[in-house]
Amino acid sequence: MEKRNIPISLPVTGEEEWQATKESIMTGWLTSGPKVREFEQLFAERHQVKHAIAVTSATTALHLSVVALGVGPGDEVIVPAFTWVSTANVVLYQGAKVVFVDIDPKTFNLDPSKLKEKITSKTKAIIPVHLFGLCANMDAIKEVAGDIPLIEDGACAAGSAFKGVPAGGLGTLGCFSFHPRKSVTTGEGGMLTTNDDKLAEKIGMFRNHGASISEEQRHHGPKPYILPDFNLLGYNYRMTDLQGSVGIVQIKKLDKFIDERDKWAAYYKEALKEIAWLSLPDYGSDYKHGWQSFVTMVDEEKAPYSRNEIMEKLQEKGISTRPGTHAVHMLTYYKEKYGIRPDDFQGAKKANDHSMAIPLHNRMVEEDYHYIVDALKNI
Repeated sequence: MEKRNIPISLPVTGEEEWQATKESIMTGWLTSGPKVREFEQLFAERHQVKHAIAVTSATTALHLSVVALGVGPGDEVIVPAFTWVSTANVVLYQGAKVVFVDIDPKTFNLDPSKLKEKITSKTKAIIPVHLFGLCANMDAIKEVAGDIPLIEDGACAAGSAFKGVPAGGLGTLGCFSFHPRKSVTTGEGGMLTTNDDKLAEKIGMFRNHGASISEEQRHHGPKPYILPDFNLLGYNYRMTDLQGSVGIVQIKKLDKFIDERDKWAAYYKEALKEIAWLSLPDYGSDYKHGWQSFVTMVDEEKAPYSRNEIMEKLQEKGISTRPGTHAVHMLTYYKEKYGIRPDDFQGAKKANDHSMAIPLHNRMVEEDYHYIVDALKNI
């Protein structure tokens, strides 16, 4: 079979997205304005939430979440030990302490059975991560958390759901990413969701320097001399209308993208199930997976090679792979800051050392999937 070149991920963008930016460019309204507002409305409708607030990234969405909840010095925020580093970083931005909790390596999500021992009187929030597009078990987490606010890190989870409720409406706040590796993209960009009117109002101000009125209200209002009042110390986390224009096109394709990924994830699960050294994504019927990534686990006791050697062999065949993500407690900064050992969170360490994402995205064709399956079977 002829060698193919299959990236780990590629966004689906083209003529529609190109044309969508035209109006903003021609009118000169490039900063946050009507296109962002329309994108927010479509995102809120799709995820069945009252409020969707567009920002510059999932990281800034997470940051505004902890800011809005009043997280500060002396507080603790619980974060899964296996996630992208920004989930933990935003807690430190506010001078609070990150408290790591282990994951279940079968789902890669926070293990609710390990949560209770991490909660103290200082716990201000918990950030469950819907990793790779699979929602965390929010019922089990809520049962342990009680009244503690839950911030969903749904960076990977646009379109995902748990028990029929879309991600973003399962906790107090939800945070999403539109990075090019995600199902839908605006280049960079993020979204913050909530059903809480007061939090939404506060976050809307925080993302715009703390201003009491938006840029659009100010420029289109009848009194040109009015500048906004500032009652909050805010940030410049506004999404641009260029990004919003792309987002409007992309969000309308979300369900089509997920359905296609779901079809090929099912193909992988059937075609690869006989490989004894490869564990495949495992979850119950309560979950609608968003398939941001298809992440496997390599059992090195059964595999002919180590995980890293297998990834190198696939790379030689033009198949791009990646570790699922990293164990944050094993990163130098956090390891040194909190004096953590790798074995302190064994589920996260196992996922860090043995997870392997294989290509699954909407630019792939049938021959790509067959090629990947053949390559894995012949290792």
